[in-house]
Amino acid sequence: MSTALQIRPLDYIVLEVCLPGGRPENAGVILLDKEADQLYVKARRDWDSFETEEADVLCELEGMIESMARDQGAAATLAYIESAFSGVVRATDRQSTMAADPEARLRRLYRENVNSVGAIPVIQLSAAAGALSEEQLPGEVIGSVDPPGNVRVVPGIFAARVIGRSMEPLIPDGSLCLFRPHGGGSRNGQKLLIEKYGSSDATAQFTVKVYRSEKRVHEDGTWEHERIRMIPLNPEFEEWNLTPDEFKVIGEFVAILPSEE
Repeated sequence: MSTALQIRPLDYIVLEVCLPGGRPENAGVILLDKEADQLYVKARRDWDSFETEEADVLCELEGMIESMARDQGAAATLAYIESAFSGVVRATDRQSTMAADPEARLRRLYRENVNSVGAIPVIQLSAAAGALSEEQLPGEVIGSVDPPGNVRVVPGIFAARVIGRSMEPLIPDGSLCLFRPHGGGSRNGQKLLIEKYGSSDATAQFTVKVYRSEKRVHEDGTWEHERIRMIPLNPEFEEWNLTPDEFKVIGEFVAILPSEE
């Protein structure tokens, strides 16, 4: 029997960074769950792009706050930050909110309050993990999302929503997924987002599948694709066969992004 998450009161502050000669920039959010005495911290990770001697210290900011909370308690740490952070790093006035999932609320507050440096664009592809999606134009940017802490942002990285069940259990229906450009080399075994060409540019369609290529090698050492298979993970669905001129690779699956509250 499932139990509903309990909505409870939370406090938060926004961290500002004001470097010499610059204007204050929102740099992070600290969220306090008072009942559990637990602190949630999310700070920018692009400090190495700052041409300042404080950059090395700022890179350690999130870890330092989390360590303080473990040693001194969450409520005490937040109170200390409010009273002591007044130089390069400053704390805004405390505000209140309510949520059932503090981590989801932290991500939302971060998006709302911290500038979008390093944000990943969300593309309107509605990639299909079952049959192909409806006719649509690719590439429209409809928003942005903050990258997970364990993902390195590279040029061309983007997010798109995957509709369908053929890649379950890895990719549940409706998941917002992160993709990066294919880096070259063998694609065999990779989970790829592909664009399947239609009769015109307006009928381009998208899907996510496991890529498998079977090659025919000629006597002169050259080779050609004999069969390209796009394989679902869910055994309820059938694989497809494609030729190289029927599709192009848009990106390689990286991770499912956390759902937002």
